[in-house]
Amino acid sequence: MPIETLERLTAQTSNQMRTLLVEDEPLVRLMTEDILTSLGCVIVATAATLTQALTCIKTTEFDLAVLDINLAGTEVYPAAELLLSKGTPFIFVTGYGQRGVQSAWREFPILQKPFISRQLEEAIGRFRPERPST
Repeated sequence: MPIETLERLTAQTSNQMRTLLVEDEPLVRLMTEDILTSLGCVIVATAATLTQALTCIKTTEFDLAVLDINLAGTEVYPAAELLLSKGTPFIFVTGYGQRGVQSAWREFPILQKPFISRQLEEAIGRFRPERPST
């Protein structure tokens, strides 16, 4: 998708959470994109490697990141550190549950794969800005 299209889409959906999805498994990435979209998120970028993730974090504006911890054998923690330094919230996903997360990172939201939509919705709810009542 061209950058201009993403920027236009982001501008049109400014009340939705712009999301970076970092996931190396194509089918899991597609499933997660579908869930995020159904929860009112706009996927502004995806990354399958740590290098791609770091580039996206440096060059793309977004409100939330969903990070697979193990990217084909490379851990995603440098991306999490960069997000933390920018004050951008993130959610870890892993096939290994809590034991697959380094102890220093266990205070952050962690979803074990496979997860269901409701679990991701609850994790996102921690970061979604409250909407004013009408």
